[in-house]
Amino acid sequence: MVDVLRLSGPTTLLARTSFILSVGALLIVMMATFALYVFVIDPITEQSADDEAAMLVLSAQTWVELPPEARPYFELEMAESHDLIISEARQPLLEMVNYSRYFDFLRRQLSKRLGTPVRLLQSEDLLWVDLPMSGVELQIGFPAGRREIQPLYVAIVIVVLGAVIVFLTSLFIVQRIARPLVEVAKQAERFRGSEGIEPLPETGPRELASLAHNFNTMAQEISTLLANRTTLLAGISHDLRTPLTRMRLALALLPDNVDPTLTERFERNLESMDELIGDALRFARGTYEVAQEIELYSFVSEVIDSFEQPIVLERRVPVDHRAILPPSAFRRVIINLISNAWQHGGAVRVVLNAGLVEVIDDGPGIPEAFRDQVFQPFFRLDSSRSAATGGSGLGLAIVQQLCQARGWTIRIGDASGGGAHIKLNF
Repeated sequence: MVDVLRLSGPTTLLARTSFILSVGALLIVMMATFALYVFVIDPITEQSADDEAAMLVLSAQTWVELPPEARPYFELEMAESHDLIISEARQPLLEMVNYSRYFDFLRRQLSKRLGTPVRLLQSEDLLWVDLPMSGVELQIGFPAGRREIQPLYVAIVIVVLGAVIVFLTSLFIVQRIARPLVEVAKQAERFRGSEGIEPLPETGPRELASLAHNFNTMAQEISTLLANRTTLLAGISHDLRTPLTRMRLALALLPDNVDPTLTERFERNLESMDELIGDALRFARGTYEVAQEIELYSFVSEVIDSFEQPIVLERRVPVDHRAILPPSAFRRVIINLISNAWQHGGAVRVVLNAGLVEVIDDGPGIPEAFRDQVFQPFFRLDSSRSAATGGSGLGLAIVQQLCQARGWTIRIGDASGGGAHIKLNF
């Protein structure tokens, strides 16, 4: 559902703000264009048509009232000054087919002034009108486009200029807001509770400065809390080794008449406690380990060779491919994944890619409903695991904790031939 919502509209703050401002500006431009057309353009068009009609009628009246010898001079003056062609000879012309709003106003005003219906005629480059005046039929020609008003072009210009202004304004505003938010998002994505994260600059508008200050405070508090927790865990685990050793020594010094079954049960419990303590110490060491450059293939090969069981390793990277990783943490993750796959799956195959390790087994697999829960401490799948299988129950939980601390991702899927298919992206 979230992916559908993301695809249905802009995703970035700049795009969303520009979109909203553009929609608002478009509505304003549409209303402004409508008001401009109704209250400005339309009245001006009508008034201009009325003035044009008055000039045409006045020109015809003046021509009729002038003596015949003065009419050619008047015709020349009107042609040069007003682009009006006055002719007593009538031309066979076709009536204008599509009347624009201006020419419709002109036709109606002429008909109103003359008291008779008037038609507009058209030639190749001029429009003509027949004007009956004092028994004389005159034809007056005038340019077709000199009075034409184009409200559509006006609207397009307003919309384009408005869109450019809105985009530049939103770009300026959003950049000032988005840049600090992007930094917060990047820091939040990189933050894994480790120390040494660069604090955000607490500048800019009050809200953004407050956000940066609160984030820096939260990051510092979380880092301190995790560091204290890890130190406490490591200290307790280390200190438990001493009483555990004393208990083993006391168990070895028990008289021979002690029940062997009871002794064996104590030994198993001590081994379980030792394994839990070892897992806790390994986790504490791996959380804050410094990354270094290693040869990936030889490193993973060495880890796999430490197992007694045969494990297939498929290499899909060059032999000398290098990666920057924390060695102990990466080794612990690989060991835990392989151990879990072997213990509960059977035959194990490891596929090594650049930035990706795949651990595949041929066991019963992990149901999809439990793929998140298997990373919780001491969680067991009854269908595939039992108390008899052993283990501390912290293997995958430690894997998840180390991956979160290092920014790695781990996913569980189904293998093509059955079993579990775990992908570790690092």
